[in-house]
Amino acid sequence: MKRTRFGSRDRLSREAAELQRLATGLSESGGKLEDRYWETQLADTVSGLLKSGAEDDINTALDRLFEANPRAHDELADMVEACAESDQVEALGQAFDILLFAAPVLAWSRFSIPACALPRATVDALAVQLGAHTFGAGARIALADYLFSPDQLPRSFCDTWQLTRELGKAALAGEHLAVDTAGMPETNRFLSDVRYLVGALAVPRGQAIFRWNEADGNKDTALKEWIKQGSPSLEPLLTGCAWQPILPDAYHAACRNADRHSRPYSLKASVAFLQTMLGLMPADIRAVVGPCYGRRMEEYRVGLGPKDQDLTYHGIVWPLLGAEDEATDAAGEIEAVLRECGVKDVLFLDHHFPMEFCDDCGAPMFPNAEGELVHAEMPEQNTGNSQALH
Repeated sequence: MKRTRFGSRDRLSREAAELQRLATGLSESGGKLEDRYWETQLADTVSGLLKSGAEDDINTALDRLFEANPRAHDELADMVEACAESDQVEALGQAFDILLFAAPVLAWSRFSIPACALPRATVDALAVQLGAHTFGAGARIALADYLFSPDQLPRSFCDTWQLTRELGKAALAGEHLAVDTAGMPETNRFLSDVRYLVGALAVPRGQAIFRWNEADGNKDTALKEWIKQGSPSLEPLLTGCAWQPILPDAYHAACRNADRHSRPYSLKASVAFLQTMLGLMPADIRAVVGPCYGRRMEEYRVGLGPKDQDLTYHGIVWPLLGAEDEATDAAGEIEAVLRECGVKDVLFLDHHFPMEFCDDCGAPMFPNAEGELVHAEMPEQNTGNSQALH
């Protein structure tokens, strides 16, 4: 997916140079007819490289264009994502469009958030509810039988391309995809995280892909019905968790939406966590917010602790995403979320903090009221009565 890239100085291959040429041509196009010409050439080239596993050529071209021609970079990134997450096939006597999708679920828990294999009955029920409420009437749906953590999603464009084709074949065959969990990466443990249902649609060409593409559909209703009807199948998978589904979408768009939604969700979860574990009410919490820099401003870090003591019990990282930079009003959004949670004592520091992590455990360091980066430490003894998670 599109992300901030810092240039590589590797030698430019012929394939990477061709991607740059075609993406630059598309970025300079003056009309729809010329757009179609460049898009066809670029799509064919990208598809060939994905099929052959030439990930390095694609990434090299993206790196070079990010520095030299941001508009062409975005055109190429859009095309690579589109080719990796979609396909067109002839099957069953007609033409189908294939689309890889993800249905994110935000979750938080005092315990471990599950990433696990899905029982067949659960997969069948989730596919029915997704088809009824979020996808077009003509869509055939295949789900991967696993609830993925971010660490377990495809690691490259080529891996994504391969998964699209496997799930697309399953959708056309009226089956689901059994995931081989051997060698599955371990899931990093966080208080708040995202889990993903991943699947593919096979839609007769020219028909609606999503429910909101149809004349009587809209996104708000689709999300409301997906939450209402899908929750009974999701609940057993997320025991001990508070959770919130997000509307399914094309794979890369869904991942970006999850990234955006997870930032305010993590803040809210952290405030609720301190209240649940320590009985520390939101009005008694101080939030200290500081910007952190690498080669540019990368993120805000928010330290949470009692307002009457210089202690940091917990922290949240709020990364800048996509085109966001220090001119973006992320600080205003952070403050609005904290105020919504009931946190009244919010301190913004005008510092250039480094991207500092603990040498022992690797955890990020968070700002305190003294303008220092410190390790977040929960007290050894609970200071209040624990409350139910929900």
